[in-house]
Amino acid sequence: MRWDDHYNAKRLTPDQAADQLTDASNLILGMSMAMPPVLIQALAAAFRADRLPPLNIYYMHGTEAIAQHLLTDEMTGKFTPRCLFLSGHDRRAIQQLRDKHWVEFVPAVFHHVGRLLTQQIEPDCFMVTVSPMDKHGYFSLGTNADYGASVIRKAKKVIVEVNRYMPRTFGECSVHISEIDGLIEADTPLSELAEAESTETDWAIARQVVEHIHDGDTLQMGVGGVPAAVLRLLEHHQDLGLHSELFCPSMVNLIEKGVINGRRKRLMQHKHVYTLALGDRAMYDFMDDNPSIVGYPASWVNDPCVIRENPAMVSVNSAIEVDISGQINAETIRGTPFSGTGGQLDFVRGAYASHGGRSFIALHSTARDGSLSRIVPQLAGGTVTDTRMDAHFVVTEYGCVNLKGLSLAQRARALIGIAHPHFREQLENQARTLGMLS
Repeated sequence: MRWDDHYNAKRLTPDQAADQLTDASNLILGMSMAMPPVLIQALAAAFRADRLPPLNIYYMHGTEAIAQHLLTDEMTGKFTPRCLFLSGHDRRAIQQLRDKHWVEFVPAVFHHVGRLLTQQIEPDCFMVTVSPMDKHGYFSLGTNADYGASVIRKAKKVIVEVNRYMPRTFGECSVHISEIDGLIEADTPLSELAEAESTETDWAIARQVVEHIHDGDTLQMGVGGVPAAVLRLLEHHQDLGLHSELFCPSMVNLIEKGVINGRRKRLMQHKHVYTLALGDRAMYDFMDDNPSIVGYPASWVNDPCVIRENPAMVSVNSAIEVDISGQINAETIRGTPFSGTGGQLDFVRGAYASHGGRSFIALHSTARDGSLSRIVPQLAGGTVTDTRMDAHFVVTEYGCVNLKGLSLAQRARALIGIAHPHFREQLENQARTLGMLS
């Protein structure tokens, strides 16, 4: 039987695909660009028609499709959404349904997610977007190895949405036709996420971070204006490597210019390693069929024991607030989930464990048009993403401090020193009240 015959034997309509879940309890959806929009619409139609049981639906970083079709008032109670990392679409849906208390948040560091979704949670079905099948019978997970590369081989049933706009990528992104149970075809352009426009404050922070990045370092960059500015300031560096949770458009520019070439990496030399990609059409085209771009599951990419294998690892991420002892909150605002635990702690720990490695937490000194300090006496809501023992460099537009080896009193003085001047006296008084300063 030829691979095309296997392919045709497994073709379904979207409604038929949704009906494969009539005896399921747990559905896992692909993350972000891998979240299948047409299958999501079919699920919504099946829930409206009461053809499906009350599923638990697990996912990360929801798209417009899930917000528009599943996270709606009419769907309340028909299934339980369990999100491990919130996007802007998720936050808006939660805000609109705030009286329902319906969407449940599952805290987990990223390198544990694949394990959680296959061991702690029994994956009855996995639905994900893939690239078209090649002549050998293989699809590709494209932009999203993340937890997909782990779940796709453990789920009892796998249904894929074949989309010609999904790039074909390498690493552990290949999935054979024999490994799937059903497929639909839907050529929907992938969502595009423009990189944040860097503000003057972002540039001021980025310039301080770049002072600590050297030729031959291996990089991990988070999302936001500061990481984007850092990447744009690295054009004159040489022999940088990439081992990053995220692949983004500014990295393409540095690869094309030969700045990022992976020549000095110890682990996967000359390869540009990622677990998820968010960007524009040009970036997806660059990734397509490019053997230097390799996607691996977050259980490997984000494992601190793997990260540390590359010497001089540099991690740059953002935060919502940092308290004067060095505790970092990157996921909640006043205790309300804003994003998620994600992979920040994975890379904070992995980078510092690397020989000569450094991790940076970069944030503006204030929020709400300068009315609120983001250097705080104590974290609001009690959420700690990175412990004070893990914190390394913290950077605002007013300075960069290395917290390693500092006493609590030294930390308080150092962090107050990079707070906005308007809040420093108040922070000093609060530190004294807390007994951190005499």
